[in-house]
Amino acid sequence: MAYTEDSLDALRLSGDELADATVATLFERGEVGKFNSLMRYVSTVGQQLPDGLPEVAREYLNQTSGPPDWVDWDEMERARMFFIDNNVHISTALSFASMPACYVVPHIAKLLSATHSLKYPSKRMAETGQFTVYLMQPNAFESGSRFIPAAQKVRLLHASIRHHLAREGRWDVAGLGTPICQEDMIGGQMMFSIQVLDALHRLGIHMSQEGAESYFYAWRVVGAMLGVDQEHAPADLEEARHFSDLYMARHMGPSPEGAELTGQLIDLYEEVVPGTLLDPVVSALIRHLVGDTSADWLEVPRTPWDTLVKAVPILLNLLETVEDRSPFGAWALDRLGHLTTVLELSSLTRGRVMHYAIPEQLRKEYGLSAVPRNRRWTPPAPVLSQPGETDPPDRSS
Repeated sequence: MAYTEDSLDALRLSGDELADATVATLFERGEVGKFNSLMRYVSTVGQQLPDGLPEVAREYLNQTSGPPDWVDWDEMERARMFFIDNNVHISTALSFASMPACYVVPHIAKLLSATHSLKYPSKRMAETGQFTVYLMQPNAFESGSRFIPAAQKVRLLHASIRHHLAREGRWDVAGLGTPICQEDMIGGQMMFSIQVLDALHRLGIHMSQEGAESYFYAWRVVGAMLGVDQEHAPADLEEARHFSDLYMARHMGPSPEGAELTGQLIDLYEEVVPGTLLDPVVSALIRHLVGDTSADWLEVPRTPWDTLVKAVPILLNLLETVEDRSPFGAWALDRLGHLTTVLELSSLTRGRVMHYAIPEQLRKEYGLSAVPRNRRWTPPAPVLSQPGETDPPDRSS
């Protein structure tokens, strides 16, 4: 699929018809609180839906109770094995590349600051980490899985944000598009798939083409379950690269919310890292993975570690070599990676299960006036490589 500015403009006005209709009905009938209360402990596949659940919600949950019928289960198993082999690296990429990539898109940072307290970023990080861990479990789509109920609730959460902002007139749709529109949902899918793969590459991680393709495929499935229109979603890594580059070039830039969110993210992980000696590594790693331009927009501080952190790929390359040549080494590193991921998630959740719910109101203290267009970053003119084609933006600067 050849994406253009016009085709992405059209996606900026589209939401998620099924989830939007469900949420609108729940609000119209005053049943949001009842839904949240009854669904709080419905967290695994196979649990019986509670009595008294609003009928429109029951219909939605039944309609979204499984993955799309086109899923290739062999491909999904390869994606799971890729995650097991690289889980600590993927967690690093999600935390220090994907999340800052979200923050460097001003209207996404504005949405995040409206729907989560800026002073408590651990909840947002815990929800993201928990969702990914659920996805990569062996039984992710079977009885007892927590992934499908989480996906169903996250989809409704996104629809509720669209509902609130539209009803309260707190979002400039003409200037910023529909909140959490199809373009942004696909953009988010890119941040958690191909941009993670980019970060792994910058870390020097050994990846096969097949493994990368399988990992991307898993997020295609996730996107479908979260309401992404598959007619417009990238079908492979080549299309994903095109969409990701165009999306970021259209929207990336500095914003007060992006800088604030990034500062909270850095503070959060500096608390996770024992002691204070290694605290600057957090900022240095973000700068290494997102590049100096984005890091400066996000006000990531420069540290003496900025140069030293570039040696991380060398160290990881040595560990990967051990893993490739020694079955025992591979097992030990996989277990270490699993434990690191679990400990990181545990520190963010403080041992609790994160519950995804429909917010009955947005936080009033966050103003959501549109960023004036004259403050948006304008990308430089593309450099033509061949007739009809342009070079992708430089992601290493």
